Amino acid sequence: MALRVSGKNINIGEALRAHVTDRIQALTGKYFDGGVSGHVTIEPEGAGYRTDCSLHLTSGILLQADGRAQDPYAAFDQSAARIEKRLRRYKSRLKSHHDHDAAKVELVPSYLLEAPDQESEAPNEFNAAVIAETTTQLRRRSVSQAVLDLDLSGAPVVVFRHASTGRINVVYRRNDHHIGWIDAPESV
Repeated sequence: MALRVSGKNINIGEALRAHVTDRIQALTGKYFDGGVSGHVTIEPEGAGYRTDCSLHLTSGILLQADGRAQDPYAAFDQSAARIEKRLRRYKSRLKSHHDHDAAKVELVPSYLLEAPDQESEAPNEFNAAVIAETTTQLRRRSVSQAVLDLDLSGAPVVVFRHASTGRINVVYRRNDHHIGWIDAPESV
Protein backbone atom coordinates (compact mmCIF):
# COMPACT_ATOMS: atom_id res chain seq x y z
CA MET A 1 0.00 0.00 0.00
CA ALA A 2 1.43 3.36 -1.04
CA LEU A 3 0.04 5.99 1.30
CA ARG A 4 1.50 9.48 1.48
CA VAL A 5 0.73 11.57 4.56
CA SER A 6 1.64 15.24 4.34
CA GLY A 7 0.86 18.53 5.97
CA LYS A 8 0.25 22.01 4.64
CA ASN A 9 1.66 24.69 6.92
CA ILE A 10 2.04 22.07 9.65
CA ASN A 11 4.73 19.58 10.62
CA ILE A 12 3.28 16.07 10.75
CA GLY A 13 4.85 14.06 13.55
CA GLU A 14 5.53 10.36 13.49
CA ALA A 15 2.68 9.62 15.91
CA LEU A 16 0.07 11.26 13.65
CA ARG A 17 1.61 9.67 10.55
CA ALA A 18 1.47 6.22 12.23
CA HIS A 19 -2.14 6.83 13.36
CA VAL A 20 -3.20 7.72 9.80
CA THR A 21 -1.35 4.80 8.20
CA ASP A 22 -2.64 2.25 10.71
CA ARG A 23 -6.24 3.44 10.42
CA ILE A 24 -6.21 3.41 6.60
CA GLN A 25 -4.63 -0.06 6.55
CA ALA A 26 -7.25 -1.33 8.99
CA LEU A 27 -10.11 0.14 6.94
CA THR A 28 -8.91 -1.14 3.61
CA GLY A 29 -8.00 -4.54 5.03
CA LYS A 30 -11.45 -4.92 6.53
CA TYR A 31 -13.45 -4.09 3.41
CA PHE A 32 -11.12 -4.53 0.44
CA ASP A 33 -8.46 -7.13 -0.36
CA GLY A 34 -6.94 -5.40 -3.41
CA GLY A 35 -4.19 -2.83 -3.61
CA VAL A 36 -4.73 0.71 -2.38
CA SER A 37 -2.76 3.88 -2.89
CA GLY A 38 -3.59 7.32 -1.67
CA HIS A 39 -2.77 10.64 -0.13
CA VAL A 40 -3.81 12.25 3.15
CA THR A 41 -3.26 15.99 3.64
CA ILE A 42 -3.66 17.71 7.00
CA GLU A 43 -3.74 21.50 7.23
CA PRO A 44 -4.72 24.14 9.77
CA GLU A 45 -7.93 25.97 8.91
CA GLY A 46 -8.99 28.85 11.10
CA ALA A 47 -9.03 27.66 14.70
CA GLY A 48 -9.16 23.97 13.72
CA TYR A 49 -7.77 21.50 11.22
CA ARG A 50 -8.89 20.13 7.87
CA THR A 51 -8.01 16.67 6.53
CA ASP A 52 -8.37 15.61 2.89
CA CYS A 53 -8.18 11.88 2.10
CA SER A 54 -7.96 10.46 -1.40
CA LEU A 55 -7.69 6.68 -1.89
CA HIS A 56 -7.35 4.89 -5.23
CA LEU A 57 -8.52 1.27 -5.25
CA THR A 58 -7.13 -1.16 -7.82
CA SER A 59 -10.67 -1.68 -9.09
CA GLY A 60 -10.55 1.88 -10.44
CA ILE A 61 -12.64 3.54 -7.74
CA LEU A 62 -11.45 6.84 -6.27
CA LEU A 63 -12.67 7.54 -2.74
CA GLN A 64 -12.38 11.09 -1.42
CA ALA A 65 -13.39 12.51 1.93
CA ASP A 66 -12.58 15.46 4.12
CA GLY A 67 -12.94 16.18 7.79
CA ARG A 68 -12.84 19.28 9.98
CA ALA A 69 -12.28 19.41 13.72
CA GLN A 70 -10.37 21.25 16.44
CA ASP A 71 -7.75 18.49 16.64
CA PRO A 72 -5.83 16.96 13.69
CA TYR A 73 -6.52 13.44 14.99
CA ALA A 74 -10.26 14.14 15.22
CA ALA A 75 -10.27 15.74 11.75
CA PHE A 76 -8.62 12.66 10.28
CA ASP A 77 -10.93 10.30 12.18
CA GLN A 78 -13.91 12.17 10.71
CA SER A 79 -12.63 11.75 7.16
CA ALA A 80 -11.68 8.10 7.86
CA ALA A 81 -15.25 7.44 9.02
CA ARG A 82 -16.54 8.78 5.70
CA ILE A 83 -14.07 6.62 3.78
CA GLU A 84 -15.14 3.60 5.85
CA LYS A 85 -18.80 4.28 5.07
CA ARG A 86 -18.06 4.44 1.34
CA LEU A 87 -15.93 1.27 1.48
CA ARG A 88 -18.72 -0.55 3.31
CA ARG A 89 -21.27 0.55 0.68
CA TYR A 90 -18.86 -0.40 -2.11
CA LYS A 91 -18.36 -3.89 -0.69
CA SER A 92 -22.07 -4.51 -0.15
CA ARG A 93 -22.96 -3.30 -3.64
CA LEU A 94 -20.21 -5.39 -5.17
CA LYS A 95 -21.74 -8.47 -3.58
CA SER A 96 -25.18 -7.67 -4.99
CA HIS A 97 -23.99 -6.31 -8.37
CA HIS A 98 -21.07 -8.59 -9.13
CA ASP A 99 -19.46 -7.55 -12.44
CA HIS A 100 -18.18 -10.49 -14.46
CA ASP A 101 -16.76 -8.19 -17.14
CA ALA A 102 -14.58 -6.13 -14.80
CA ALA A 103 -11.43 -6.99 -16.75
CA LYS A 104 -12.65 -5.15 -19.85
CA VAL A 105 -10.98 -1.76 -19.47
CA GLU A 106 -10.10 0.45 -22.38
CA LEU A 107 -7.79 3.48 -22.31
CA VAL A 108 -9.31 6.45 -24.07
CA PRO A 109 -7.40 9.66 -24.69
CA SER A 110 -8.89 12.92 -23.51
CA TYR A 111 -8.54 16.10 -25.48
CA LEU A 112 -6.81 19.40 -24.86
CA LEU A 113 -9.03 22.41 -25.36
CA GLU A 114 -7.19 25.64 -25.98
CA ALA A 115 -8.38 29.20 -26.07
CA PRO A 116 -7.81 30.98 -29.39
CA ASP A 117 -5.00 33.51 -29.71
CA GLN A 118 -5.95 36.73 -27.98
CA GLU A 119 -4.33 38.80 -30.73
CA SER A 120 -6.71 37.47 -33.40
CA GLU A 121 -9.82 38.03 -31.29
CA ALA A 122 -11.50 41.27 -30.41
CA PRO A 123 -10.44 42.33 -26.88
CA ASN A 124 -14.01 42.40 -25.52
CA GLU A 125 -14.84 38.76 -26.41
CA PHE A 126 -14.78 36.01 -23.80
CA ASN A 127 -11.86 33.56 -23.98
CA ALA A 128 -12.30 30.12 -22.45
CA ALA A 129 -9.72 28.71 -20.05
CA VAL A 130 -7.36 25.93 -21.10
CA ILE A 131 -8.32 22.51 -19.77
CA ALA A 132 -5.48 20.05 -19.11
CA GLU A 133 -5.22 16.81 -21.07
CA THR A 134 -5.55 13.49 -19.24
CA THR A 135 -5.96 9.84 -20.13
CA THR A 136 -8.59 7.89 -18.30
CA GLN A 137 -9.90 4.35 -18.24
CA LEU A 138 -13.22 3.98 -20.01
CA ARG A 139 -14.88 0.93 -18.49
CA ARG A 140 -17.77 -1.16 -19.77
CA ARG A 141 -20.60 -0.64 -17.31
CA SER A 142 -24.33 -0.83 -17.03
CA VAL A 143 -26.05 2.39 -16.04
CA SER A 144 -26.66 1.11 -12.51
CA GLN A 145 -22.96 0.27 -12.10
CA ALA A 146 -22.01 3.75 -13.36
CA VAL A 147 -24.42 5.32 -10.85
CA LEU A 148 -22.73 3.20 -8.16
CA ASP A 149 -19.33 4.56 -9.27
CA LEU A 150 -20.72 8.11 -9.23
CA ASP A 151 -22.10 7.65 -5.75
CA LEU A 152 -18.97 6.04 -4.32
CA SER A 153 -16.40 8.34 -5.89
CA GLY A 154 -18.16 11.59 -5.09
CA ALA A 155 -17.26 12.81 -8.58
CA PRO A 156 -19.72 15.09 -10.39
CA VAL A 157 -19.51 13.06 -13.65
CA VAL A 158 -18.73 9.48 -14.70
CA VAL A 159 -18.06 8.66 -18.37
CA PHE A 160 -18.34 5.00 -19.36
CA ARG A 161 -18.95 2.66 -22.28
CA HIS A 162 -22.44 1.13 -22.04
CA ALA A 163 -22.22 -2.64 -21.48
CA SER A 164 -24.99 -3.63 -23.90
CA THR A 165 -24.70 -1.01 -26.67
CA GLY A 166 -20.97 -0.21 -26.52
CA ARG A 167 -21.71 3.52 -26.88
CA ILE A 168 -20.16 6.19 -24.69
CA ASN A 169 -22.53 7.32 -21.92
CA VAL A 170 -22.37 9.86 -19.11
CA VAL A 171 -24.03 9.90 -15.70
CA TYR A 172 -23.87 13.08 -13.64
CA ARG A 173 -25.23 14.63 -10.48
CA ARG A 174 -27.73 17.39 -11.22
CA ASN A 175 -28.22 20.60 -9.23
CA ASP A 176 -31.39 19.16 -7.65
CA HIS A 177 -29.25 16.23 -6.33
CA HIS A 178 -30.84 13.72 -8.70
CA ILE A 179 -28.80 11.78 -11.23
CA GLY A 180 -28.85 12.50 -14.96
CA TRP A 181 -27.93 10.07 -17.73
CA ILE A 182 -26.74 10.99 -21.23
CA ASP A 183 -26.85 8.25 -23.88
CA ALA A 184 -25.26 9.65 -27.03
CA PRO A 185 -26.65 8.40 -30.34
CA GLU A 186 -24.43 6.24 -32.53
CA SER A 187 -23.99 8.98 -35.13
CA VAL A 188 -22.04 11.20 -32.73
